[in-house]
Amino acid sequence: MPKAPAGTLYRGREGMWSWVAHRVTGVLIFFFLFAHVLDTALVRVSPHAYNEVIGTYKNPIVGLGEAGLVAAIIFHAFNGVRIMLVDFWSKGPRYQRQMLWVVMALWVLLFAPFAVRHLMHVFG
Repeated sequence: MPKAPAGTLYRGREGMWSWVAHRVTGVLIFFFLFAHVLDTALVRVSPHAYNEVIGTYKNPIVGLGEAGLVAAIIFHAFNGVRIMLVDFWSKGPRYQRQMLWVVMALWVLLFAPFAVRHLMHVFG
């Protein structure tokens, strides 16, 4: 079994999974923004059609998707700050694992109250 090259940071542990999650959340946020721009642009074409499209969004599946979007944005934002610290702070690579746990704690602290309140509106 070949060993990881010397000098690599992640070696398939927490750092690698945060790298994957950062890319996945970035792609999901991009596709949401793309759809948002398209449906908002529809208001210039036909306000009635825009209202119909927005009306289709008022269901529990979209409500769960909105919660997922907020979860992705919160993680992506905090993990982006962590990545900048790893890249530009001389001690960043040494503390990258601890910073990931801080990111996860902040994510839970911000997302949990939002999710409770949001899902009460979606299913209430």
